[in-house]
Amino acid sequence: MVQIEGKYQHEKNENLDAYFRAVGVPYIGRKMMQMSSPLLEVNCEDGKWTFKTITMLRTHEVSFILGEEYNEVMPSGDALKCKTIKDGDSLVTETETPSGSKVTRTYTFSEDGVLLTMVHEESGEIAKRHFKRM
Repeated sequence: MVQIEGKYQHEKNENLDAYFRAVGVPYIGRKMMQMSSPLLEVNCEDGKWTFKTITMLRTHEVSFILGEEYNEVMPSGDALKCKTIKDGDSLVTETETPSGSKVTRTYTFSEDGVLLTMVHEESGEIAKRHFKRM
């Protein structure tokens, strides 16, 4: 098993604009996310996982216990219903948006970093964000 906990620096995106357009993110928000190069910190203490995404403009933090439903409040103020499970070297988050659409985020960890794959089920759009282990 690969070490999941750690710090990861963003390297590149694939299809991010089309994905966020399908999800309903406004133009300016999409452009800001494309230009950001966040630092991702992943920690687990006593079974409680914390993902912290740090950019120049803000820090977004979410904590959860595997297999339990939780709410994730996005920078827009929208609350998402989420559940995360562990699948081998991946953490998979199933999300339902306020509009009822479903998104799957899969964080696949390796010795070199993490690949975040985001799938918007309704449109079929897929985006990837690549992060390098620090």
